Amino acid sequence: MSDIESIAEQVRKELGTVMDPEIGLSLTELGLIYDVNVSEDKGVNVVMTFTSMGCPYGPQLQAEAQLAASRPEGVSVANVEVVFSPPWDPHTMASEEAREMLGIY
Repeated sequence: MSDIESIAEQVRKELGTVMDPEIGLSLTELGLIYDVNVSEDKGVNVVMTFTSMGCPYGPQLQAEAQLAASRPEGVSVANVEVVFSPPWDPHTMASEEAREMLGIY
């Protein structure tokens, strides 16, 4: 595994520790992390969304995701971009465990 792949894996693991305070599940379990890119200079760009455009915890979640993405050793800088396209759909984007906890069958 290359350094870049290793950093991307570590960033995803760290993002898995960031919890949505209303739902009580991690950003990764909910499927809110769309992409993690690591550049040659070890800069990290995370593309994510929120459960809704008006998410009251949006700025907090973005800040926590940026902090988490900065944690792995070797990361030079981390940026978190929030997008709303495609819109979050828990039926297809959330993990099976998250769908069960949300009552989506």
